[in-house]
Amino acid sequence: MHVSAIGADANSPSGYGRSKAEGDAAIMASGCRYVIIGHSERRQFFGETDEKVNLKVKAVLSHGLIPIMCVGETLAEREAGVTKKVVRTQTEAGLSGLTREQVAGMVVAYEPVWAIGTGKTASDEDAQEVIGFIRNLVKDLHGEGAAQQLRILYGGSVKPENTAGLMAQPDLDGALVGGASLEVESFAGIIKAVIGG
Repeated sequence: MHVSAIGADANSPSGYGRSKAEGDAAIMASGCRYVIIGHSERRQFFGETDEKVNLKVKAVLSHGLIPIMCVGETLAEREAGVTKKVVRTQTEAGLSGLTREQVAGMVVAYEPVWAIGTGKTASDEDAQEVIGFIRNLVKDLHGEGAAQQLRILYGGSVKPENTAGLMAQPDLDGALVGGASLEVESFAGIIKAVIGG
């Protein structure tokens, strides 16, 4: 079982113009396999729009890297009952103009913004509902094959205590771990839960 790889966050959609907050996709190609795009912090603090996410996805793919495209709703959107509408809009825009083969080789991470770093986690059933929705949406947009090959992760306060339940969901392919990855015991506990140890 493959549990880790080198990845990066934040890249320039043009492949040029690096700054402290932006890494050049071509440079990342030297050692990275994955690039996180559209994380809620990028959307909130850097004004990363769905259109910019799409440009970054295309830039990452053009460099032979694998994009991890993040989608997810805020607490206000969740409470307003528009989770699926928000996730649909983000997913459709992020995948716009991509081929079935490109989509099949990507990763999408469902990260409910209200759960990131808060200690709150979507229930196993809520995570499955949204991730199943994403998989069915991709099926409608790019076909059954792409939908089944696409990896869909859950991110948002993943910890050893909730990992096994999340990983048992039929449409969930893995976890995108944030803060818990900085604590050795916590991260080891997540890995053990994933591999059944």
